[in-house]
Amino acid sequence: MKAIYFLVGLLALASSFASAYDPSPLQDFCVALNDTQNAVFVNGNFCKDPKVVVAEDFFKHVDPGNVVNKLGSNVTPVSVNELPGLNTLGISLARLDFAPKGLIPPHTHPRATEILTVVEGTLFVGFVTSNQNNTNRLFTKVLNKGDVFVFPIGLIHFQFNVGYGNAVAISGLSSQNPGVITIANAVFGSTPPISPEVLTKAFQVDKKVINYLEKQF
Repeated sequence: MKAIYFLVGLLALASSFASAYDPSPLQDFCVALNDTQNAVFVNGNFCKDPKVVVAEDFFKHVDPGNVVNKLGSNVTPVSVNELPGLNTLGISLARLDFAPKGLIPPHTHPRATEILTVVEGTLFVGFVTSNQNNTNRLFTKVLNKGDVFVFPIGLIHFQFNVGYGNAVAISGLSSQNPGVITIANAVFGSTPPISPEVLTKAFQVDKKVINYLEKQF
């Protein structure tokens, strides 16, 4: 009988651990505020009254993106900000358009794994691992129409059109608000800017090089 009580106790304890957990963050930060009158965010979005929900809350048309820019690419996100029906569902997507030699530069999604499907064209893609064993490993692959590739959550990755024509891909992301950090923009275009002393030391280059790079962003 004592063994049964012990087993029941263990199951109850396991159940409490399973149900009492912190949800994954859905934004960069959420500072605690006791004054509810001035609270403006929750971890996610407030829910619309189900009685007034309509089909359009779950629908979004996505047009081709404008690729006439210095990168020759365009990302059209479909996150909870564009499609309210995604709220609490833990998914989103993006349409990726590329001109010939168009690039989506190295970036990360802090809250999502990305799975990419090539719809048209040929892409050279890759990601870099964390510094396991003091080595950042690079994994790359040339993808053609119909190919699928996955970028693990939080890792730096890129997509580059190596074909002769335009390319199109669809990316699924495992968060309603995956976030994006474009490495060059974040390092050389932050507000306020990172101290040149920090950047010259980090990249082991002259301050003139840092100044030039900062002007690009």
